Amino acid sequence: MSPAFGKLYLIPTTLGNNAPLEVLPMSVKKVIEQINTYIVENEKTARRFIKKISSGKSQAALEMFHLNKFTDASELPEFLEPCLKGINVGLLSEAGCPGIADPGADVVKLAHQKNIKVIPLVGPSSILMALMSSGMNGQNFAFSGYLPIDKGERKKEIKRLERLSFENNQSQIFIETPYRNNKMIEDLSNILENNTDVCVACDITLATEFIKTQTANEWKKNMVDFHKRPTIFIIHKS
Repeated sequence: MSPAFGKLYLIPTTLGNNAPLEVLPMSVKKVIEQINTYIVENEKTARRFIKKISSGKSQAALEMFHLNKFTDASELPEFLEPCLKGINVGLLSEAGCPGIADPGADVVKLAHQKNIKVIPLVGPSSILMALMSSGMNGQNFAFSGYLPIDKGERKKEIKRLERLSFENNQSQIFIETPYRNNKMIEDLSNILENNTDVCVACDITLATEFIKTQTANEWKKNMVDFHKRPTIFIIHKS
């Protein structure tokens, strides 16, 4: 690894509109104060976050590469060119940790291939925090991202995950587009067996945080409004 290379810092952000230093360590602030080159999903929100955490930083000095679902893989090497010239680069998540249910893994992989040192910084991961607070199996778990939208396919996938959970003693974690959260908990309560545990972790780290684990049958009797609120779902059948 060349000592002249810059480093790729994986920079977490808040999970909502709270003060950054309520949930992020000072190490994140120190790194942001030193870095002017970033790989971001959305430039506007990235600049807003940087301003919040380091108000005196010059916005005009910032250079930003855009990484989202429209970014072509052929563009990625350009994002790491500053590192090859000795400049540190920050990979900045839109919410939570870079590369975890978030774009960025391909850039990190490329950094390893180019012998660029990758440095992950401590920050909130809604997936891990939900699992921590669920009471489910933190020794064996899987994250499946989004489930199918089609009603029939979704039902099959929910039953498949429930079966995997039972057969492997493995907690199953997934997410949903926030405006479909209420439909998701309705589907889970109707499709899963009555005694299967379901954790819903919503607005993690925010003042409106709600985390509850109960059986699918209990969710039928105690529905909560999760509409348009960032939410993690976990199921486990014992």
